[in-house]
Amino acid sequence: MVRLNRIYTKTGDDGTTGLGTGERVPKHSARIAAYGTVDELSSFIGMALSLDDEGRQGGRFDGLLLQVQNDLFDLGADLCIPPSEGEEGMLRITPAYVERLEGWIDEHNADLEPLKTFILPGGRPLAAWLHVARTVARRAERLACELRAAEPDKVGEDAVHYLNRLSDLFFVLSRVANDGGKADVLWKPGAGQ
Repeated sequence: MVRLNRIYTKTGDDGTTGLGTGERVPKHSARIAAYGTVDELSSFIGMALSLDDEGRQGGRFDGLLLQVQNDLFDLGADLCIPPSEGEEGMLRITPAYVERLEGWIDEHNADLEPLKTFILPGGRPLAAWLHVARTVARRAERLACELRAAEPDKVGEDAVHYLNRLSDLFFVLSRVANDGGKADVLWKPGAGQ
C-alpha cells in the first residue's frame, strides 16, 4: 500500500526525480515526460467527471472513466519502474487491459453511424472533454513510443497498445456523448475559402 506522510521532500530541487527503482533521473527525461503525461490525462478525465449530472449525461460513462483513471495509475507505475530481469509481482499493463478497452470500443461503436468526414472536437461538454482526453492520450502514446524506441527493453509493448486503444475509446465515447454522433461537429474541407 502507498503511504505518503510528507508531500514535499526537497529531493527534486536539483532537477531530478526518483523512479520506482530509486534511481534518480532528470525531470525532463523521456520516461518522466511519458508517465507525467499519463497523469495529465487522468486529470482531464477528472474534469469530464466533474461536470454536473446533465453535462455528464446522467453519469453514463462514470464507471468506465473511473476504471480508466485507475488503469492510468497502473500504467504510470509500469512506466515508473522499468522492467528488469528476475522481477516478479511488478504491476504491468497486460493484454487484458487492452482487450477490455477493445470490448468497450466495440460495444459503444456498434450503434454509431459510420463517418463520412472527420469531426472537429466539440459538441456537448462531455464530448468536448473526451476529445481533450483523446488528444492527450495520443501525446502520451507518442512519448511512450519515443521512450520505447530509446529503451526497447524498458517499456512493455502492452503499455503502448493500451494508450493507442484508449485514444480510440475516447473518440468513440465522444461520438456517443454527442447524441450518438448527431451533435458531432463535422469538418467541412475548404469551408474558409
